[in-house]
Amino acid sequence: MKLFEPLEIGSLTLPNRILMAPLTRCRAAENHVPSDLMATYYAQRASAGLIIAEATMAMEGNSAFWKEPAIYSDAQIAGWKKVTDAVHEKGGLIFLQIWHGGRACHPLLNDGAQPVAPSAIAIENNQVRTPEGMQPCVVPHELRLDELPEIINGFKKAAENAKNAGFDGVEVHGANGYLLDEFLRDGANQRTDEYGGSIENRARLMLEVLQAVCDVWGSDCVGLRISPLNSFNSMVDSNPIALSTWLAKRLNDFNLAYLHVMRGDFFQQQTCDVLTPIRENYHGVLIGNMGYDAAEAEAAIAAGKLDAVAFGVSFIANPDLPARIQTGADLNTPNPDTFYSFGEAGYTDYPALSD
Repeated sequence: MKLFEPLEIGSLTLPNRILMAPLTRCRAAENHVPSDLMATYYAQRASAGLIIAEATMAMEGNSAFWKEPAIYSDAQIAGWKKVTDAVHEKGGLIFLQIWHGGRACHPLLNDGAQPVAPSAIAIENNQVRTPEGMQPCVVPHELRLDELPEIINGFKKAAENAKNAGFDGVEVHGANGYLLDEFLRDGANQRTDEYGGSIENRARLMLEVLQAVCDVWGSDCVGLRISPLNSFNSMVDSNPIALSTWLAKRLNDFNLAYLHVMRGDFFQQQTCDVLTPIRENYHGVLIGNMGYDAAEAEAAIAAGKLDAVAFGVSFIANPDLPARIQTGADLNTPNPDTFYSFGEAGYTDYPALSD
């Protein structure tokens, strides 16, 4: 199977092309410190060609999930070091996804601080999980030009901290209606300065962050995740094909480890093919994500449409997903009720074939 051929990304050789997508699971301890339970969870899934760890707060004061991990404090770095050590002991590779929640953050999670965004437009179709229950999103503060360097520096510091925590690389989160994606797509970005208007201007912050992170790691240890179609968090773009094509060409200026593309929309508000123009215009390693089963993933790689596929929900319920795909074994059924709960149930208790 093509899925089990090695893949070169930068200086790393992935043992297979079945990647674990970043999955927010809300199992961090107090102060967003990665827990010992998280180390167990990721080590269980070390047979993935590459683990891309969950969305992780690059800087303080931007929580959007209550119990998500972060990477700005010494305690958080130490917590992540336990995770990377556990994965490496099992022979795995792991990148950290560094992230800013933007307008998806909530004052109840951030000591009353108003969230920030490219424009003062609230998310309309989603709620935020808080200690006081699910809460509607609030109108964000429109970032001033003089506030943007602090965000870029925050991502750079997060990249440095990820290196100290023992990761093999980092993925910049540019998807799903969080800060960098909010700047990128014109439904959320209505600025009239050099960070708004044209695609080039809207992509400016993402590219500046990407460059800062590459300066820390070297570009071949850095990935980028985008979701040109996904309407999650009230997102839309007037021309996702043009956006995807422009960005694919521009990213060739970096020698990235990979480009990770969510191909669709959770809510089917926009339906078109963004992978084909990206593949035609992007010269690096391309990872597909969203709704693939093993057969479709194998076919896409065999046809040269993708280089690898990132599996999400399948890895939640199947810690040994590559072995199950290789042997044709049945997959465990995931329990959505435990996706964002706080304990072992539905997290580290899914059986492997060897159990």
